Amino acid sequence: MLSEFRSWRWGLLALFCLSLQSQTIHAKTYKIATIAPDGLGWIKTLRQSFKTIDEETEGRVKFKLYPGGVQGDDFTVVRKMRIGQLHGGALAAGTLIRFYTDLQIYNMPLQFDSFAEVDQVRQAMDQGIIDGISDGGMTVLPLIETGFAYLMSKRPISNPEDLTNLKVWVPEGDPLGEQLVKLFKVSPVPLNITDVLAALQTGLVDAVAVPPLVAIALQWHNHVTHVMDLPLMYIYSVFALDPKVLSGLDEADQLIVRKHLEPLMRRIDRENRSDNEKAFEALVAGGIRRVTPNESELDAWEIVADTAVEQMLAAGEITRPQLDAFQRALEAARE
Repeated sequence: MLSEFRSWRWGLLALFCLSLQSQTIHAKTYKIATIAPDGLGWIKTLRQSFKTIDEETEGRVKFKLYPGGVQGDDFTVVRKMRIGQLHGGALAAGTLIRFYTDLQIYNMPLQFDSFAEVDQVRQAMDQGIIDGISDGGMTVLPLIETGFAYLMSKRPISNPEDLTNLKVWVPEGDPLGEQLVKLFKVSPVPLNITDVLAALQTGLVDAVAVPPLVAIALQWHNHVTHVMDLPLMYIYSVFALDPKVLSGLDEADQLIVRKHLEPLMRRIDRENRSDNEKAFEALVAGGIRRVTPNESELDAWEIVADTAVEQMLAAGEITRPQLDAFQRALEAARE
């Protein structure tokens, strides 16, 4: 009887040890990077969500965040994800063009007249973009509004002719950005986003086209004097994960991760809009001069925008079915 008890006890102990070993094997820390500066409100909230996921999965799923560009720019983050050095990132959507070209459909210049149009078009098209990127080999959570990009410069700009020979920053490796600035007859200066501040300080760059929130967060607004009050382009971001991250988790842990991160992305999406509106007013209140194009100048911008769309289509930057779907959604919003 004693020997049976000992055998049962040791068997139970072995089973317990195997259970601990199994939990240890499946526990993993996933590394997430972003160029967004540490200290932003959404960075703090993201960290809290990571902590909650750690607790609810009993340590099986951990995330470590690398903010402030310490892992490189967005393109570098994607390269590191592809070789397994990183597992995810909060990225500008254009970084993922290789996975789904048509994700650029929202980036066509001067397409939206209002946020109401943005919201209705996105309601119709966001999921298709998410599915397209997923089919291309990258998992993304709900899309995040970065905002309308405004041209901020060291001299007043109100019509396309004012752009001639202007030295404008474009993200290094971004073919769409380079194509658009060539269309506007400016001199593109391809740089990593981490190098733009120094370029503005030294005069290597005269202008940037970014949402106001981004300009303030990266301190670029201290080195421009004018902002054109015309939203040139709608920009959005993505929280991207290597597909192996979620597929490597059991179903319960996948649900926990999505339960916390998906609502957070939607919250950041909403908050960025109000933060950008406040940031634009802060730019003007801080002494940056607002330049408002007149009617004839707006007509000139529209002509350039129409040409840009045709060139994007001809270059394969967007496809005809996606453009048709976008135009139908936009027409429905305006009706």
